[in-house]
Amino acid sequence: MTEPRLNHVQCMDSRGLHRMAYWEWGDAANPRVLVCAHGLARQGRDFDTLARALCGDFRVVCPDFAGRGQSDWLADPMGYQVPAYIADAVTLVARLDARELHWLGTSMGGLIGLGLASLAGSPVASLVLNDVGPKVEYESLVRIGAYVGAPGRWASVQEAADYLLTISKSFGPHTPEQWLALTRPMLKPVADDLGTGFVLHYDPAIAIAFRALTPAIVAAGEAATWAAYDRVQCPVLLLHGTESDVLARETALEMTRRGPKATLREFAGIGHAPTLIAPDQVAAVREFLLPP
Repeated sequence: MTEPRLNHVQCMDSRGLHRMAYWEWGDAANPRVLVCAHGLARQGRDFDTLARALCGDFRVVCPDFAGRGQSDWLADPMGYQVPAYIADAVTLVARLDARELHWLGTSMGGLIGLGLASLAGSPVASLVLNDVGPKVEYESLVRIGAYVGAPGRWASVQEAADYLLTISKSFGPHTPEQWLALTRPMLKPVADDLGTGFVLHYDPAIAIAFRALTPAIVAAGEAATWAAYDRVQCPVLLLHGTESDVLARETALEMTRRGPKATLREFAGIGHAPTLIAPDQVAAVREFLLPP
């Protein structure tokens, strides 16, 4: 299979219901399911390369969380927070009816998976955290907050790709073809009085709750997330870009010593976050999920 199927599931929020889209690769009857969850301003098609590599072994499901991609935007922008995404993840997992569930999450998607895996009776059999942990460096949140939700409009996909590259240098090296493939799902076409063009795929209001974070709120969240991490019972693989400003190496090492004692794989010259396109990154995930 070279292209995924697009499905939707109804989720509850503070104002009613919203539809969450998810992209599905592989055999829909496969009881072994891998959910791949994206970062704050990304969407499920980020995982196309990884999904193609693993869909022979797993039913790979890549959701667009609320406000992103093909999913509905929320009426209440304060609903764009991790606890609400965890609730949506529970609804998605119930829909999938997986007998064996694995979760891979990049950045925000990792925090969603960590929260899900920490629940009593969690169905998560293994967890891959891509460049995220209980402690997120506050300075990185300030950096990300400077561009998330900012207005932007581009005349072509290439023009948009050039802009996105300026705020995504930390993703590491990509060929022009790889970067265009990552860019296309990040855009939606518009046609209005200004003519035709492209804008970003997400609700700009996702920035409201994010920018409301203060050092005190982040510190309280860190304590709660460490407690959640210590409750995780399944095996954990932690992927870390050595140049990351989100996940400090000290935090990554602490995650190998406590709680589920994550297995750490580091990628030199990569910041936040590895895109799981490079062969060594794909291989690290495959070796963890499908040990010999």
